[in-house]
Amino acid sequence: MKTRYLFVLSIFYLFLSCKSDQKGNIITEPKGWEIIETPVNASIRGLSPLTSEIVWASGSNGTWLLTLDAGKSWSSGIIAGLDSVDFRDIEGLDATSAIAVSAGQPAVIYKTIDSGATWEKKYEGPGTAFLDGISFYKNQKGYAIGDPIDGKWMVLETIDAGETWTWLESSPMAEPGEGSFAASGSTILTDQDHIWFTSGGIKSKVYMSADGGHDWEITDTPIIQGEPSQGIFSISKLDNNNLIAVGGDYLQPDLAYNNTIYSMEVGKNWELISTTFPSGYRSGVTYFPRFHWVISVGTNGSDYSVDGGINWQKFSDEGFHAVFMDKAQGSIWASGLDGKIARLVY
Repeated sequence: MKTRYLFVLSIFYLFLSCKSDQKGNIITEPKGWEIIETPVNASIRGLSPLTSEIVWASGSNGTWLLTLDAGKSWSSGIIAGLDSVDFRDIEGLDATSAIAVSAGQPAVIYKTIDSGATWEKKYEGPGTAFLDGISFYKNQKGYAIGDPIDGKWMVLETIDAGETWTWLESSPMAEPGEGSFAASGSTILTDQDHIWFTSGGIKSKVYMSADGGHDWEITDTPIIQGEPSQGIFSISKLDNNNLIAVGGDYLQPDLAYNNTIYSMEVGKNWELISTTFPSGYRSGVTYFPRFHWVISVGTNGSDYSVDGGINWQKFSDEGFHAVFMDKAQGSIWASGLDGKIARLVY
């Protein structure tokens, strides 16, 4: 109870500032989503908005997309001709460079430096490898997470903007039945030397390193777990100390039970957070500091919270796989089935 009180107090101070637009109008809630037409019908899980204008995306059938004008026009294609591969995560480095990671076999990482015209393979894992996502800190240094092989997690590191990748010998061990979800790369998060990644299934834990992956702290969580379809699907930072994670059971999209947890200690300890949970399974979460909103999405709709995730309210029935704030912190984007990409309206 004391921990919850301290969290509420910290969030109160975090959310004190006025929510207004440039015209001075008070904005209290998101209005919904602006669905943006794209030239593809693939399932889009990889999403990397750089600014309110520049957005990379990727998905099933080897699909990649890039807009430089907020979705008015798109470039698109198939990564290296791999039309049977699902690229569930993509990291845009700039308007011409991006790195895409596959889910399933082959477990590959590709990079483009010419706005998607050509893609070069930078990594391929063992035949049993399954990559789940990537996360970069200021473009040069990044990490990828893959499911355990012989009980050991695949934590890959790059220090040259994705040109080369090394499987860290210090990668932690996993329990039997434990894996990570290929949920748009949102089960892994990096910030300077900090790395967090999450697991799900029989056990749902948070793995945290404060020294670039050399040493790891492993924390059990109270989120729903125990079945292969349950656990944490997305993690996000609220500030330097407070983190939030969402998930649930993807086989029960309307189950709004124990699907949100928080940490006040940089991810070292986790507690159930809400009196009103998001309205079902949630595969993506992001924090929008402009209005101090936490936005979560899933297949049955979208929710928001104004108090750091303590209470949630549904604001849209539009279903999505992924949600991210752009790196310039000016807009929120989401992606989903049938080539669907959208921008938050407020």
